[in-house]
Parts: sequence; structure tokens; C-alpha cells
Amino acid sequence: MSSASEFLERLRRDGWVRSSQARLTPLSGGVSSEIYLVEDDTERFVVKRALPKLKVRDDWFADVSRNASEHACLECVGRLLPGVVPRVRFANAEAGYFGMEYLGDGFANWKQLLLHGVFEVRHARRAGLVLGEIHRRTAGDAELQRCFDTTANFHQLRTAPYLLTSGERQPALRDYFVAEARRLEATRECLVHGDFSPKNILLANERLVVLDCEVAWYGDPAFDAAFLLNHLFLKRLYHAPRGGELRELIGEFWREYLTARPAPGEGWEERVVNLLLLLLLARVDGKSPVEYLDPRRVQFVRDFVRGCFPAGDRTLRTLVDAWFARTHAFPAPAQRS
Repeated sequence: MSSASEFLERLRRDGWVRSSQARLTPLSGGVSSEIYLVEDDTERFVVKRALPKLKVRDDWFADVSRNASEHACLECVGRLLPGVVPRVRFANAEAGYFGMEYLGDGFANWKQLLLHGVFEVRHARRAGLVLGEIHRRTAGDAELQRCFDTTANFHQLRTAPYLLTSGERQPALRDYFVAEARRLEATRECLVHGDFSPKNILLANERLVVLDCEVAWYGDPAFDAAFLLNHLFLKRLYHAPRGGELRELIGEFWREYLTARPAPGEGWEERVVNLLLLLLLARVDGKSPVEYLDPRRVQFVRDFVRGCFPAGDRTLRTLVDAWFARTHAFPAPAQRS
């Protein structure tokens, strides 16, 4: 019996599926979970179950208890910002799955829009506003800090596969990666999504919906900001020398974030910029490399990041200026389908 068939039987036994004709259809959604559309008579919803081994080339294991953290994060953010995350329908923490609303076909995935050259400033503004609101509204909350005391999970899914692995593969920068991993894991400021990237953002008219918060952790908000900026930087590299409009998206995301969450604290921008540089390298040399960069662009990332260490004071603006100036020298990419 296939995994999907077994899972469907489990949902029947647990009382979430009633029709004998119900079916599960696999949905795309990253490398860490099984995600299915459930069609049960007239009802349609999504179920998600965490995998103990992620679907990547390298060996990458993580505790499936993260499924419960994701469920808790969806419920928390749903209370604070209704409509920003899918509505949870049910959950079974012991079996490691939960069900949530099916959003339908009217949403576009922001990553796919960016890869196809659709650069809408309003999307970046909305993303900055939502992220800033999540960070602001959860800052200094002792109960949330207790609930999302998930540093071990964050280590398995982020600091180890992204930062520490990249440090091993780039020995000249190893000390920077190790120091950043330690700093991140010692910081406790607010609820952090942990995977705030365009692939996990759906858009429809004026609604923005954030998905996949299984890395949810009460920690350093700089991670979320740098993680999203990292993807916008890489989309510029993918399109280079085109894609100059992404400079405005980066600026508007940053401005809206700081509007929603003013005065993040001393050294905030330096934290974001330093982490952004390390994450750029992590997305080519870590355990979860981006799939859309050709070898020349991958090497560009390595050379660019290595050239930024050691360095003095850095700002996001100076980093953006340097990135866009150097990527402008790329020849136009071959025609893509």
C-alpha cells in the first residue's frame, strides 16, 4: 500500500475523512513534508505531515515534532493577523499531521512570479508589512517564548544545514558561519517564521498568505528579514543583467518592515546584512541549494561573499549597490521557457 493510501486510511480512522470515495492528491511544497489535497465528497482541505528525512541530496534529518510547532504557529499568527495564514481545521500531534483550509486556484506563488519576471512593488510592501507586524506583535512575550522554545528544531533545519554546513565547505569563512550560528541560537526576541521566502507566499488581489512555518522559533527576527532579502538578491542574479526592478522591491520590503516594526534595536541592520551575506553562500553551498542558478552564477555568489569578509561597517544600501552593479555585468541569459 502506498504512503498516500496508508495516510488516507489513517485520516479515516481518526474521523477526518468520511467518504469511501475520498482521495488524496500530492501537492508540491518543498522538501520537508508530505502535503496532500484531500477531496472528501464536497469538502476539500489540505493535510501536512512532516518527514523525518528531508528530500534533498545530502543526508538531512529533523525531528517530526516540528509539525506541532507549525500548527501552533499557524494558530498564533491566525489570531494576530486573520487571513495571513491558512486556517487550521484539525491536528493530531501524536501522529505528526494537521489539516488546514485549501486556498483554491486563485492564488499565485510569489517565487514563480519572480522567476517569470513579474516584479510587483505591492507584493514586496505587503510582505514587509506582514513580517514586521508578526515580529512586533510577538516581541517580549514570555508565553510565546515558552511555547516556541524550539532552538533544537531551528538547529536541525537552519543553523546546521545552512550555516554550519556552508562553513565546512568554505573553510576560509568557517569562523564567521560558526559565530553567526552561535549568536542566532542565543537570541530570544520574537516569533520567527524561519522560512519566510517567496516560495512560501501566495498572492491573490490584495491578500497575502504565508505558508510553511515548521521552523517556527522564538529567536532572532533578523533571520526572517535576511532570509527574504536573500531570495530577492538571488532572483536579481538569476535575471541579470535584467531585473533591475528588484532593487525597488528590496527597498520597499525593507521600508515597510521598519514601518511596521520601528526601532528594532542597536546593530539591527548590521545583523541583517551580515546574515544575508552568509545565507547567500548557504543557498549555493549548504544542504538546500537553489535550483535555478547556473554554474557561473553559483561561482559569482561564492566570489562576492568571500570578497565581503572581513569588512568594516556595512549597510543594506551599500550591499544592494554592490550586488546590482556587479550583476549588471552579466551577459543576458539564454532564452528560458
